Amino acid sequence: MSMPMRKSSLIYIIGVIALLLSSCYREERQTSDAWVVTEEQMDSISFYTTHHYTQNYNFLVKADSLLLVCQQPSEVVSGMLVDTIFVFRDDVVVVADIMTLSTDSVDSVWVQIARDQQTMGWIHESEMLKGVAPDNPISRFIDYFSDEHLLIILAFVVIVAAAYLIRSLFRRNAKIVHFNDIPSFYPTLLAVLVAASAVFYSTIQLADPDSWRHYYYHPTLNPFSVPLHLALFLFTVWAMLLITLAAFDDIRRHLSTSETIFYCLGLIAVCAINYVVFSVSTLYYVGYPLLVAYAVFAFWRYFSKSRTVYICGHCGHRLQEKGVCPHCGYHNV
Repeated sequence: MSMPMRKSSLIYIIGVIALLLSSCYREERQTSDAWVVTEEQMDSISFYTTHHYTQNYNFLVKADSLLLVCQQPSEVVSGMLVDTIFVFRDDVVVVADIMTLSTDSVDSVWVQIARDQQTMGWIHESEMLKGVAPDNPISRFIDYFSDEHLLIILAFVVIVAAAYLIRSLFRRNAKIVHFNDIPSFYPTLLAVLVAASAVFYSTIQLADPDSWRHYYYHPTLNPFSVPLHLALFLFTVWAMLLITLAAFDDIRRHLSTSETIFYCLGLIAVCAINYVVFSVSTLYYVGYPLLVAYAVFAFWRYFSKSRTVYICGHCGHRLQEKGVCPHCGYHNV
């Protein structure tokens, strides 16, 4: 009895093992969601990675006009006669096609752009990029304030205008940040933050121009959707906005309406000088020690000259030190 039972048990165990092994096998099948990338799509992905735009990308024409070739670029390279057409300033164009011609000695990349179905043609990429900007307000803002020649001209105009305004405020004995300041830390913090942001902005352009170029073509104000260095820059932008609101609210509490207007004008002038000076100087690596010196000066001026730690026991005005109150004459001890 025991031998047949052992044989039947052995057969049963072998059957179970065979069943388990057979159930573990799964035939490989081509799933419907598998990626099948054509050579043309690979070329498009590669072009997007290096040039940061591809087909169906929208540009705004900023040049007076752009000359487009109606025929194929190969005909231009061959020296054949071709028809041309123009697109003009403020026209919105879309990238319809991209072609690479290795035989072109001027620029191997040709881009076909279209304003509408009737206005379409080819142009060298290098020529196109000089005369267009991405069709969104953030990119146009970046494009305007990234022009180095414009920054130098703007630096001269801003410094002269701001110096004249600050001189006028000094003559009026008006309140002004860093010099005849109010007992509020926000204006000092805003001025230093503008300078630091300008240094950070220029540093990104110097250290990682490719990531900044990608951000230029695909801008966002969300700091959580960009790399860390760009996220830090966007955090400073949002911080400037919040500190500006806090500074304005604090200025109104310390000054009258007319004094608030003059103080805000002076603060704008100082921030404008900071932006221009630190943006340009960082391009030549001078901005870094200059920022450290400026921050030390700004904070020293506030904590030693403007911060108030006492309140008059008679009229309630803030005082920098004990003694006779300049507002009511009460002697505080």
